[in-house]
Amino acid sequence: MTRPVAAPTALFRFYRGAARVLSPLAYSVVSRKLRRHDVSPRRMHERLGNASERRPAGRLIWFHAASVGESLSVLTLITHMGDYLTDAEFLITSGTATSAALIARRLPPRTRHQFVPLDAPGPVTRFYDHWRPDAGIFVESELWPVILTEGHKRGVPLALLNARLSEKSARTWQKVPDTARFVLDHFALMLTQNAEIADRLLSIGANPERVEVGSNLKATSAPLPVDHDTLAHLRSALGERPIWVASSTHPGEEQVVLAAHQRLLKDHPDLCLLLVPRHPERGDEVAALVHEAGLRMARRTLQEPITVDTQVYMADTLGETGTWYALSPLVFLGGSLLPIGGHNPYEVAQAGAAVMTGPHVTNFAETYAPLIEMGGAVEVADAAELAAGMTRWLDAPKVLAEARAAAADFVAQQQNKLAGLVDTLCTALGLAPRA
Repeated sequence: MTRPVAAPTALFRFYRGAARVLSPLAYSVVSRKLRRHDVSPRRMHERLGNASERRPAGRLIWFHAASVGESLSVLTLITHMGDYLTDAEFLITSGTATSAALIARRLPPRTRHQFVPLDAPGPVTRFYDHWRPDAGIFVESELWPVILTEGHKRGVPLALLNARLSEKSARTWQKVPDTARFVLDHFALMLTQNAEIADRLLSIGANPERVEVGSNLKATSAPLPVDHDTLAHLRSALGERPIWVASSTHPGEEQVVLAAHQRLLKDHPDLCLLLVPRHPERGDEVAALVHEAGLRMARRTLQEPITVDTQVYMADTLGETGTWYALSPLVFLGGSLLPIGGHNPYEVAQAGAAVMTGPHVTNFAETYAPLIEMGGAVEVADAAELAAGMTRWLDAPKVLAEARAAAADFVAQQQNKLAGLVDTLCTALGLAPRA
């Protein structure tokens, strides 16, 4: 039986009409982006709701995640849900070519990937007509009104998982409370990352009976893959030299990291920095900063080898982060020295490393506070504090070992919640094992 929802608003009707008219233009934009990544025309047409695979027989559970981080965070959940629902098949959708490529290498059993249809009546109708999902699970902040309303009209139970809503977004939705209530009313369950986000959802009209505080889904993700040949090669090139990693750095952060490295080299002249920009296409820009700092660099995309003179090794690539974390137990995680929101510390801890972070971690506020309290992470604010923190870990192996153990313990505590998460989702969506 379809659950009643709030009445459609004039704003939603306008959005739906505009989406219908503008969908050809939207497709031209997204297809151009996909074409730049050598995505085939057949697969690009998935954005128009034209499937490139057949629907499997039996129950199909659909997960949608926006991009790389969100997509990878649900793969472990799909695996566990597949163990619980042994007859079920799974579909995961995302919007970017990068996420599609990474997902393809890590697909769980009985799972296939498609690009999400544009949020317009034509593409969405074609998508539902073909796939006919038995349930839909949206990850983090993916609120597509046409997709949600069409799914509800067809009796598809929907859940919002790992829900995230910034204070700025909440203020925007509060200006259109009736539309916010209408959109959120389509979810049978909204599981938030923390209590603060739950309060924001309630403030924009979410039904309190359907909002629950969960934990960050990224805690349950499988460890990042490691290329053991690359790892062995780099260890051989480095020999006994110490190394630290600055990962997922953003504009304005590399200067701080390089200044900290210059300080560290005074007492550790053989130290190597492995610098991993968040966006590899910034490689030339970051390389210029390294040269301006007077540091000698080798660059991975140019296949330049690490020599005894290399002070900075820049890994301006995608999909190799797990290898870098396995190479060094000392990791600074970017997106945190400036008000960007921080990045995923679970990936670092799962690799057996300790975490250093800046203070701006609103995207993982519920994670960093207990992680720092347990001793698995250290917060720094500038180059001097970053250098001092790394010096302490470099000079005191026992302190570093304690931090690494604390980070690993924290992740283990979070992963124990996975079974309960599967049960909560299946109960809310009416999914039960079949004999």
